[in-house]
Formats: sequence, C-alpha cells, structure tokens
Amino acid sequence: MSVRLRLTLLYGLLFFMAGALLLFVMSVLMANILGNVKVIGLGITDAEANELQHQFVEQTMKQLVGRSLMALAGVGVITLVLGWFVADRALSPLQRVTTTARRLSESTLHERIALEGPDDEIKELADTFDAMLERLGQAFDSQRRFVANASHELRTPLAINRTLLEVALGDPEASDDLRTVGRTLLATNARHERLIEGLLLLARSERELTTRNPVDLAEVAATVLEHSARREHDNDVAVHRELTSGTALGDPVLLEHLVSNLVENAIKHNDAEGGELWIRTGMLDGYATVQVENTGPAVPAYEVERLFEPFRRLNSDRVESAKGAGLGLSIVRSVVLAHRGAVYAVPRPGGGLIVTVRLQPG
Repeated sequence: MSVRLRLTLLYGLLFFMAGALLLFVMSVLMANILGNVKVIGLGITDAEANELQHQFVEQTMKQLVGRSLMALAGVGVITLVLGWFVADRALSPLQRVTTTARRLSESTLHERIALEGPDDEIKELADTFDAMLERLGQAFDSQRRFVANASHELRTPLAINRTLLEVALGDPEASDDLRTVGRTLLATNARHERLIEGLLLLARSERELTTRNPVDLAEVAATVLEHSARREHDNDVAVHRELTSGTALGDPVLLEHLVSNLVENAIKHNDAEGGELWIRTGMLDGYATVQVENTGPAVPAYEVERLFEPFRRLNSDRVESAKGAGLGLSIVRSVVLAHRGAVYAVPRPGGGLIVTVRLQPG
C-alpha cells in the first residue's frame, strides 16, 4: 500500500470519526431539546400527551439520524477524493526526489534536486540528498583523476622499456637466450601497456559525456571489423555481419571503443578452431542496438554478471591471463552507462556469449 493511499485512508478515517462524534453530540442535544417540547391540546390527557411527545421525538430523531448518516457518507466520499489529491500534492516533492535518485548514475552525479519551497522537512531531505550527491561526485572525480594520472605516469616507463627491449632484440650479436628472454619481456610489457590503456579508457568512459553526436552503429561496426581484420589473432574466427542502420546519440570515439571491445572479447574467448562470431546492428524497440554473439566455452548463467566487473575472467578471478587484462566488458558497461543505455548478456546455447547493447536513438 503506497503512502499516498495510506494518507488518503487516514484522512477519511479521521473525517468519519470526527463526523460520527459530531453526529452523536448533535443527536444528544437534539433529543434533549425535543424532550422539553410539551404537547398541549383540548381533550388530551397527560398520558396521551406523553405518548404523542414520545412518538414525535422518536420519529424526528430517526429522520434526523438517517439523513445525517447519508450526508456524512456523501461528504465522506468527497473527503476521500480530496484527500487523494491533497496527499498527491503533499508527496510530489518526495516523488521528485525519488525520480532524481532513480535516474542518477556515476556519470550523472552532477545533477541536483534543487527543491524550492518552504524550509520544511521535505526540503531538508532534498538538501541533504543534494549534499550527499556533492560528496559522492567529488569522491568519484577524485578516484577517476587518480586512475588517469597513475596510468599516464606508468605509460612513460613502459614505453622506455619497450624501446630498450626492441633495441636489444635488434642486436645481431644477441644470444638465443637473450632473445628468448627479451621476447618474453616484450610480450609482458605489451600486456601491461594494454592494461594501462584500458584503465585510461575506463576512467574516461566514467566521466560525464562532453560530446553527443548522431552515430550510426552500422558504420562503427564496419570500421571496427575492418581494423580487426588487419590485426593478427590467435584464433581463426569466421565473422558474420548483419549490419543495418541504427543511429545512437553519443561520443563517436567511445562508441567505437565499445564495439571494438565487444568484438575483441568475442574473438579472444572463442574456439581455437572453427570459431564463429556474429555482429548485428540496427533499431530494436526504438533503441539503437548492437549485438555480438560468439562461440566458445560454456558460460554459466551465474557467472555472466561478474564478467562485467573489472579484472574478472571466466573461471579465473584476478589471475594473470594472456588473453587480456579483464577490462573489456567493464569498459563496455561504463561506456553504456555514460550514454544512459543498457547492456545485458546471456549464455549462448552450445557455448559462448550473446552481448546486447541498447542506446538512446539519435
């Protein structure tokens, strides 16, 4: 039972109690007044006069109480209707607070309720909520700045390490052991660089969007697939395209990273031989949609949601993996949330995953 309905019933109950009390007092007073009325007539005995008086009082009180109850019921119904609207008006500021709280996410913490009106308890609640949003926004901004700054600082030594390793491997007099160690270190260094780039992208995608342009997801997917075909992959995956126009409103660079992460994740976590990948774009139920489906190992349904957490991998929790840093799907979710969209994944029958992203149309 909602608060609005409870307040309406409370208003109605209080009215009926007050009306019943008023009716009782009025009946007592009226009975007392009518009891003092004397019946006078020629040829009427005292007994007959008392009997006529009793009948008069009884009939008058019966009509008075009956009509009063009907009037009380009618006014009570009107009171319930008015109470419903009064309760709605009294609770409308709370509904505004609830709507704002439901709409907020990490990327929209800059919004405030900014409730105007008298300094009552509801305005105090809204102001307290605004102050909490201010503190949360500062905390998130501080965390993102730290991740971005730390990632930038780490890129320089990694770039230096890569250069030194490439120079050492380019030396024709280098021994086979040195080349083996150098290639291993170079692969490890490349993995760390991908991790840093992923952290930078994750920190950027969690900020408020500064660019919102119409972007055709079909064009983005075609570009991503073209770039992906030029790179070497460990798995030989057959790609099936089902690209139809679907325009979303957002940041083109972030949306390209979103589709790229979905495709790369589907390729990396696929069957070693005979793997397949389906990528679909278009409009679905009024939303710009991109869906990536791939074959691969079976994914338990209870593990799907955890795959969107940073550094999470299937059947491996924070364990080093050559396939990636475990940031692919977490970056996808951050980009989707920044665009106020939705992303969900379901296990594919026979193995693999089906990831669907729905974004606001442009």
